[in-house]
Amino acid sequence: MKKIFSVFLMVAVLLGLVACASGNALVTGTQRPATNPESVVIYTEAPEKYEVIGIVNASSDATGSAQTDLNYAVAELKKQAAKIGANGIILQDVSSSSGDGILIGNVLVYEDKQKVSGKAIYVFGKE
Repeated sequence: MKKIFSVFLMVAVLLGLVACASGNALVTGTQRPATNPESVVIYTEAPEKYEVIGIVNASSDATGSAQTDLNYAVAELKKQAAKIGANGIILQDVSSSSGDGILIGNVLVYEDKQKVSGKAIYVFGKE
């Protein structure tokens, strides 16, 4: 019975470690109709003519590489921006943090969390 429980626990932990991203959006300007997340452009500097729609945040705590986790977080950031009608995001912060370790068998796996945030914007002239 103890072995079955151990296997069940291990499977549950592994399922919990699959890519998981979450995010939110705070509307601070005029919300627009939703856009396609794939068309949202990430900017490191403000484009020439734009309007701020809101602030978006996202994080990913998958157990892949830091780059994979960051990719999931950026995809979620785009989804959040698209929901409020943005066609661009001015990236403001990219950070990572280490969470608690999880013991899987005899291996200690640390959960890293990648976080991204920015201004959700509508760029004029991209229609």
